[in-house]
Amino acid sequence: MSVTTRFAPSPTGYLHVGNLRTAVMNWMVSRKAGGTFILRIDDTDQERSRDEYADQIRRDLEWLGLTWDREEKQSARFDRYTAAADRLRADERLYACYETPVELDLKRKAQLASGRPPVYDRAALKLTDEERARLAAERDPHWRFLLDREEIRFDDLIRGAQKVDAASLSDPVLFRADGQLLYTLASVVDDAEMGVTHVVRGADHVTNTGAQIQIFRALGTDAPAFAHHSLLTGADGEALSKRLGTLALKDLREAGVEPLALVSFMARLGASLPVEVITDLDAAVEAFDLGQFGMAPTKFSSDELSIHSAKTLRALPYAAVADRLEDLGLTDAEGFWAVIGPNLDRLDQVPDWQRILTDGAEPVIAPEDREFVETALGLMPDKPWDAETWSVWTKAVKTATGRKGRGLFMPLRRLLTGMDHGPDMAALMPMLKGGIRMPKDA
Repeated sequence: MSVTTRFAPSPTGYLHVGNLRTAVMNWMVSRKAGGTFILRIDDTDQERSRDEYADQIRRDLEWLGLTWDREEKQSARFDRYTAAADRLRADERLYACYETPVELDLKRKAQLASGRPPVYDRAALKLTDEERARLAAERDPHWRFLLDREEIRFDDLIRGAQKVDAASLSDPVLFRADGQLLYTLASVVDDAEMGVTHVVRGADHVTNTGAQIQIFRALGTDAPAFAHHSLLTGADGEALSKRLGTLALKDLREAGVEPLALVSFMARLGASLPVEVITDLDAAVEAFDLGQFGMAPTKFSSDELSIHSAKTLRALPYAAVADRLEDLGLTDAEGFWAVIGPNLDRLDQVPDWQRILTDGAEPVIAPEDREFVETALGLMPDKPWDAETWSVWTKAVKTATGRKGRGLFMPLRRLLTGMDHGPDMAALMPMLKGGIRMPKDA
């Protein structure tokens, strides 16, 4: 069977790590099977959908390497949803309801107060023709799908055997009174007509899946296979929202998060296998397995992502970063990457290192090290420096001062780089083209 998956974001805001996880998992499933991945823009809410959000979604996915085989826009398919609705009406599975939101809210409160579940009572089906005509003259109806009151069973690829009792559900609204088409119907029609075979989405859709399976059947088609992944939470267990700007993909990109790190992080978060550093997407695809994911809510940590991103960057071969280094003004920089790359947290630190190599660093000298540094400067070998310079210099300084270990090496590193840690100094010294800045008040 040819595998087809889809990612259907709504262009009403920016992608964040919560819905990215859904995108990554669907992409992985299709790519591992050699199948098709569809980007489906869910823009049926024409009041809230924005072209700039849709454009940003595309940019985010392209940045991550999550390429799609074709793109669909739901706003171009209203005729298909209308045809499906007409079929459901003809089969008496879609019916008009005339309660206002206020009336529905009062019904729910009354049911709860009497200890009953807040399930729609299907009062609209009990209206006489005269009552229906009178209400239709006063207001536009919303439209509900008539559920078969049965137990709906399906095998979830993550959660295992699932059952949804349709008798405990309200008949789902497919069209609001203002004519707004809802996701429930549009998604079913698209999945059926686009040949979607696997749907991976959040655990908050499990009940909705039960209702949609009945809609698939009512339209005369089989439902795809479903997998419902655990929901991501913040560090304190709070739900993630696409309105949390610090977790928007565009902000993570601006913060210097490596795209490959973000994909590999999301492809393992919540799985029994640990998050591992990978250096190409093919490795992530090969290792991906839906069966490794659990059902418990999964905490997302920005700090853990940052650490993973730094590890990923340091592991990348020069060929993987050459173009980006060139964008930063570095060409033929393989030597630079071999020495500096393993010490970077983010690629945007490259300009800082360029300045150090070209102009010298602002030295950091502790008061107790000033005399030591002055002695060391007097013993500095003349340029040009080579791979032996650091060893020759430190041996001379050690002989003159008696210092050794950290007390010897750390002040010299701080003098040349202004940092407590960094590249191997023997490899770095030949790259230092600028002069040594004298410590202030030295």
